[in-house]
Amino acid sequence: MLTIGKLGAQAGVKVPTIRYYEQIGLLPEAERSAGNQRLYGRRALERLAFIRHARDLGFTLEAIRDLLSLSDRPDQSCAAADAIAKAQLAEVESRLARLTALKVELERMVVQCAGGRIADCRVIEVLGDHSLCATDHRHPESEGAS
Repeated sequence: MLTIGKLGAQAGVKVPTIRYYEQIGLLPEAERSAGNQRLYGRRALERLAFIRHARDLGFTLEAIRDLLSLSDRPDQSCAAADAIAKAQLAEVESRLARLTALKVELERMVVQCAGGRIADCRVIEVLGDHSLCATDHRHPESEGAS
């Protein structure tokens, strides 16, 4: 059995995060020692490592909850897990496209800046007027925001 500190160290997860995962039901409540200290077994370590790896890959907590639910029923088809992974891949591809557009725009702004006075600074000018940008690099959640 592992204490919460040892569990966190082995899984690479901070103690408050472990407590949070318990609170929201991603990890089952730990057993308690006679001194009321949390104790975790191998299964909790495996589950926490799964959560950590999924978070490293950018999955949302809700997607992780769904994946954990699926992993608890190993005889099911993996179609639902594939769909969750495909949705995450699409999100990553979308973020990459936005980051590429941001990179292009920042490079363009820097190249166009003559290095003179702020009054003539292309960086300041472009940041003040999105219509001067060559690409639409806004995050979808900021659409409509000025």
